[in-house]
Amino acid sequence: MNQTIIRLSFLLLLLTPIGIIQAQVQKGELVKGKLTSSEITLPEKHHYTINLEKDQFVFFKLMQQGIDLKVTTYNTLGKKLENFDSPNYRNGYELFTLASDKKGKYIIEIESIDKEGHTGTYELLMQSVKPKAVTQNEQVDELFTVWDTNNTPGAAVVIVKDGAIIYKKGYGMANLEYDIPISPSSIFHIASVSKQFTVFSILLLEKQGKLSLDDDIRKYIPEVPDFGKTITLRHLASHTSGLRDQWNLLSMAGWRMDDVITKEHILKLVSKQKELNFNPGDEYAYCNTGFTLLAEVVSRISDMSFAEFTKTNIFEPLNMNNTLFYDDHEKIVKNRAYSYHSASGGYKKSVLNFANVGATSLFTTVEDLSLWSMNFSNMTVGDSSIINTMNTLAVLNNGKTFGGALGQFIGKYKGLNEIQHGGADAGYRSYLTRFPDQNFAVIVFSNSAEFNSGRMAHKVVDIYLKDKIKTEEKQEEVKEESTSEVIALDQNIAATYVGDFELQPGFIITISANDGQLSALATGQSQVSLTPISTTEYMVEGVNAKIEFIPNSGKNIERIKLHQGGQIMEAPRVEAFDKTSVNLSDYSGEYYSEELSTTYYFTIVDGSLVAKHSRLSDVNLNLAKEDMFTGNFGQIQFIRDANGMITGYKVSNGRVRNLHFEKVN
Repeated sequence: MNQTIIRLSFLLLLLTPIGIIQAQVQKGELVKGKLTSSEITLPEKHHYTINLEKDQFVFFKLMQQGIDLKVTTYNTLGKKLENFDSPNYRNGYELFTLASDKKGKYIIEIESIDKEGHTGTYELLMQSVKPKAVTQNEQVDELFTVWDTNNTPGAAVVIVKDGAIIYKKGYGMANLEYDIPISPSSIFHIASVSKQFTVFSILLLEKQGKLSLDDDIRKYIPEVPDFGKTITLRHLASHTSGLRDQWNLLSMAGWRMDDVITKEHILKLVSKQKELNFNPGDEYAYCNTGFTLLAEVVSRISDMSFAEFTKTNIFEPLNMNNTLFYDDHEKIVKNRAYSYHSASGGYKKSVLNFANVGATSLFTTVEDLSLWSMNFSNMTVGDSSIINTMNTLAVLNNGKTFGGALGQFIGKYKGLNEIQHGGADAGYRSYLTRFPDQNFAVIVFSNSAEFNSGRMAHKVVDIYLKDKIKTEEKQEEVKEESTSEVIALDQNIAATYVGDFELQPGFIITISANDGQLSALATGQSQVSLTPISTTEYMVEGVNAKIEFIPNSGKNIERIKLHQGGQIMEAPRVEAFDKTSVNLSDYSGEYYSEELSTTYYFTIVDGSLVAKHSRLSDVNLNLAKEDMFTGNFGQIQFIRDANGMITGYKVSNGRVRNLHFEKVN
């Protein structure tokens, strides 16, 4: 986002391509095979140029050394082509590509997205230049160039059209220790893509008359607490139950995600919960807990393990012979791909020991999952009523939809109807997207934490459905080019947007500005960029949500509105106060949560309040307002009695709200 421009017109970019390199550090021209290194800090944006012929494809390697970097590519007219930013923080490779559409000079921009003033170094190499791919299959191979090596993890892809596989391939390595390559028959853990199989199993049992989607979960699992509100199987399957998320709860209780985590561990944790995040059906909030419970319902009704039920009723009938739900962390699975994450100078193992199913833990291949995708249009298992139920948007209590169906999400991609779901556990990344009107599907798996499976799947879609989306893209481009008005944002106005806004008790959205670019940080979540669509409305990067700033006659705005999931929620500004008046020693002590069976110790270290746990790293807490602190596990609201003494606190983060800790010492 430019410091002063809310909406860029293509006309302005065409007339003034030099605008993108104002205040940049010019680093010169890149040469194939020549390694370039440099030091960089946050205010700087380094620009390199490369001279290309028409229809060339270039592959680059950027090694980050102690600093988090983002790469942006620009064409010969100064128009942005693509951003590259892997989630590997300050160390590891940013691998990126550029394809030329005409002869001329292209620009590579490297900038820090780290803390202001933080300095690091990088090494940049233009590794290869070759003619751009021509056929569709070659273009897919080109997309996966950065992963097509013998010393990195990689990916597998399958493309399905009209009930048949039209392309499949593996790239990179399934096992870096034994040099085993990935193939379309490599078995991956596919994380949350598993959820649609859990829903399908429930619907098979409903078809047999053994349950109803509108049954109370406590009918089958009485260990689920009575919260005074009925939680139905439908609520669980659509992420509208209000239950707290199992992974957030486990993390707060001191578990690591590479611990052995079984179904029993999760059920015991759920049984101790005393509150919901919200009334069932009132909101959408992604919740893995619901799908663990659904899998247990299947097991109890069928008198089979969930792994056995799905094998007998889904996998075997569909000839998915390399597919299983992995409910035993010691089980040997031949041809399994192991997962990795980027580290300084290479990769490290991302260990996963899950022994729970329903929300995750499906092991399969892209070939096998293609059989599943075909079953939605040419049914071997189930029937049209089951498929239609899965493909129907869920409805909140207020009558609104939010893009979620049962175990999958429904929406539009470049004007085309799309049904999709992605997954991420440890270093595994997966994505299945279906376009029912075109009878087309793309499946992408990876064993690298830095891989964006959804982004890559959609790039494949762009290649094969180009003729279907071309008209819409051209219309959008003409509309954009015809806009000559540029709406400017004064820096003084931007300053009025900055601050903390409380969406719910203990859940704060912090708006900040860095070099004119606005960003948002919500409790317990990562910071995200805000992209302007008007002077007061910003889209949240990577999330289907919008933040609206409510003007206040040039003064600091008093509230924002969050548009998400069919809902509009207001968040008033958190008023500033004198932090020096706070006595941090009031908060020192030992706090216990019965719901988590865990204890935190709060103490003062170097003038700051620090939370300590026997299994977790120390957490530095930042004072947000009176009796409220923020840390990397969420927002903490301390509670006082009538005499003003601290008696406990409630902690909230993205998928857990108001979890109570009592002061015991």
